[in-house]
Amino acid sequence: MYKTLKRSSTNQSIVGVCGGIGEFFGISPLAVRLIFIILLPVSMLAYLILANTMSIDGSKIKGYK
Repeated sequence: MYKTLKRSSTNQSIVGVCGGIGEFFGISPLAVRLIFIILLPVSMLAYLILANTMSIDGSKIKGYK
């Protein structure tokens, strides 16, 4: 079964993009956040695009269909 890149519903600071990337690759979401901060000019645009295109991981939300 293929893994899909989704926003995290449990490990999120703003919208869960870094948490979702961390869960997908099996690394700490804190490390992903630090990478986004270090690469700030480019990563800000990438974060906005990912926040709007990634679907949310609803498997952990109670009552989410």
